Amino acid sequence: MDAPARPWPPPVGAYAEERELFRLLQNMLEELLIHKPDDPIQYMINHLKQNNDDAPRICVLGPPASGKTTVAMWLCKHLDAIRISQETLLFKEILALTREAKTYKERKQKIPNALWANLIQERLSNVDCIKQGWILEGFPENQEQAWMLQSSGIIPRHVVRTYVQTRHRSAAPFTPRILFCGPPGSGKSLQAALIAQKYSVVNICCGQLLKEAVADKTKLGELIKPYIDNGYPVPDNLVMKILAERLNALDCMTNGWVLYGFPRDIEQGEQLQKSHIIPNRVFFFNLPCESIMERLSQRRIDPVTGERYHMTFRPAPAPEIQVRLRQNPRDKEENIEKRVETYYRNVKELEDFYEDAIYVNADQDPHVVFEFIESCIIKPLPCKKLKSL
Repeated sequence: MDAPARPWPPPVGAYAEERELFRLLQNMLEELLIHKPDDPIQYMINHLKQNNDDAPRICVLGPPASGKTTVAMWLCKHLDAIRISQETLLFKEILALTREAKTYKERKQKIPNALWANLIQERLSNVDCIKQGWILEGFPENQEQAWMLQSSGIIPRHVVRTYVQTRHRSAAPFTPRILFCGPPGSGKSLQAALIAQKYSVVNICCGQLLKEAVADKTKLGELIKPYIDNGYPVPDNLVMKILAERLNALDCMTNGWVLYGFPRDIEQGEQLQKSHIIPNRVFFFNLPCESIMERLSQRRIDPVTGERYHMTFRPAPAPEIQVRLRQNPRDKEENIEKRVETYYRNVKELEDFYEDAIYVNADQDPHVVFEFIESCIIKPLPCKKLKSL
């Protein structure tokens, strides 16, 4: 049995992912296999000079009157891409094959698929499409046309129908390092559990990690025990030591992780970065204060069974259970208000620090939130911004 592949060391893996080296290599390999150039080295040099790997290549498909043109024009506006359609190819372009295609149109004959493919290939080879990317509207219309485009090396990264269908998950090495930030009650722990369950990443709650260190009576656990017992914040340097040790463990390095509960301010975020703990997906959960209060202030626990209930969303099933329910002091309204105020006092700087973060409307059904988060993790949408190496 072959030995498992060794995970990339944190600085090396972070460097490669930050500069998208894995994706760059994958894109170059795809181009080589599609175009099969006689001189692969010179072809790769020219490919790198074009610097267009992030340029959108999108097909907008759908039945007549389904809004293809509206969607294509919206995408062109927001991605600064070139719109290509049958109309633009026949009436707004001056191409070598345009006259031949117009002849078929004037005779009210169907334009051959091969001619359409050649016409599109000629247009997409122009420098504006190479640099800015393209939105191909209404083509291909059938499987034969799709095969012709593909054989010509025209392969869209995305397909739009009535929704955006992003490209397949990249085969380039990717280890999820996911960070959830949000106010109390925004659903971070639930979403972390769902992501961990589906994708086998390690679920790490910072607060729980500290409690486990105390329970296991580790050296660091003994140091933080007085703070936890007396309800004081644990010093950041001690938290970082425990957190770094856990995140650098083999399971986290191999499978990836989802972390919540840290950082809570920009200083903690900077400490994570200095320790080479750099998330590649950061999510900020947004939730109105009234929803936070509704979720947390009505939580109750059964002291006999340990079962958790909610006065509105999950009431106790029987009156005898209802009368013995207790409320955690943390869930009293005055304490919730303090925690929320602390979060919003620090979150703006943290949002600026993680400038590529994704914002989540957490005031929705948890499964809707999960689907959005999942799509952002495994199928990132095309990015207008080009990053130089």
